[in-house]
Amino acid sequence: MGSVTKKEEEIREDEEEAQAEVEIWKYLFGFTNMAVVKCAIELGIADAIENNECPMTLSELSSSLGCAPSSLYRIMRFLVHHNIFKEKPWSHGATAYVQTALSRRLLKKGEKSMADLLLFESSHVMLAPWHNLSSRVLKDKSSPFEGAHGDDIWEYASKNPVHSKLIDDAMACDARLVVPEIVKGCPEVFDGVRTLVDVGGGNGTTLQMLVKAFPWIQGINFDLPYVVSVAPESEGVKHVGGDFFENVPKADAAFLMWVLHDWNDEECIKILENCKEAIQSDNGKLIIVEAVVGEEKGDKLEFVRLTLDMVMMSHTNAGKERTSKEWEYVLKEAGFSSYTIKPIRAVQSVIIASP
Repeated sequence: MGSVTKKEEEIREDEEEAQAEVEIWKYLFGFTNMAVVKCAIELGIADAIENNECPMTLSELSSSLGCAPSSLYRIMRFLVHHNIFKEKPWSHGATAYVQTALSRRLLKKGEKSMADLLLFESSHVMLAPWHNLSSRVLKDKSSPFEGAHGDDIWEYASKNPVHSKLIDDAMACDARLVVPEIVKGCPEVFDGVRTLVDVGGGNGTTLQMLVKAFPWIQGINFDLPYVVSVAPESEGVKHVGGDFFENVPKADAAFLMWVLHDWNDEECIKILENCKEAIQSDNGKLIIVEAVVGEEKGDKLEFVRLTLDMVMMSHTNAGKERTSKEWEYVLKEAGFSSYTIKPIRAVQSVIIASP
C-alpha cells in the first residue's frame, strides 16, 4: 500500500477537527443527562405514563404531576431528543408522549428499573468526590470520598442511615437485573450447593432471588451489623452480622457480588482467604460476580466497566475493576487452585473458583 498523501492527511485532520467541535460539548455538559434523568425519576414521569396505560399529552402529564406545563415541555423535549420517551400524533391534532424500553428503566418499581441505582449515583454525597478525582491521581493514596466527607464510604454510611439505605436500594436494584441473568446463564453453578453465604449481601435481595430460583439452598446473608439489622426477613434466608475481614460464616459455597472491586489486592486476598476458610464441603466453591475488564473485544458494555473503574477511583480508597489476569493473581494468592470465567448478559461475569 502506498503512503498517505499530504492531501489525504489534511482531509483526515479536517474531519477530526469537525468531530472534535461536536464531541467536546458532550463533555462540557455531560452532567446534564444525569441531572435531567434524575429529575424525570423524581417527578415520576415514566410512572405517570405507565399508570395511565395510554399516551399522555403535555396538558395531561403536567396536570397529573402538578408541574408547570412550560417547564415540563422543556424537560420532555430534552428526553425525547435523547430517545428516552417518544412523541406520537394524538387526538385533535395534539402530540402525546409514550414510553420506550429506555424510559421503563426510570420506573420507580419494575422488573428492569434502574431508578434506585441512578438516584444513588446522582446523590449529593456520591457526586461531591468527583471534584477531587485529580487529587487521587496526583497522590494515589488520597481518597476523593474522604476528601469530600471526612470518612470512607462505609464509615460514612454507618453514621448516616439515609445514605446507607441508598446504597442498599442501589445494590438491590442491580441484583434484580443481574441475578436473573446468572440463573439463566449458569444455573449449574448452584448444583449441589445446600448452604450459600452471600458475603457483603446488603439487604438480602440477591440471596432471596437465588433461594427462590434454587429452593434447596439455605441462604446466609452476611454483612455489617448495622446493615443486616434493617434487612427484611425472608424465607430460606438467615441474616448474620459480622466483618468479612475477620471471618465468614461456614457454608458449602461463598458468593460475592460487587464487593471485591471496592478493595485493593491485599484486602481482596484477605476477604478471599476468609471465604476459602468458610467453604465446608470437599466440592465447595467460591462464586464471584464482578466486572472483568477487556475480556471480549467489541463488547457493547465495556464502556460501563471502564466507567465503573473511574467510579472506584472516586468513591473508594483503593478499589478497582480487574482484568482476568488481575483476578487470577488475587485468587491464586488467596489459595484457590483453579477458576473459570463465565460471561453473562450483564456488565459482570461469573467467576467460579475452587479451593
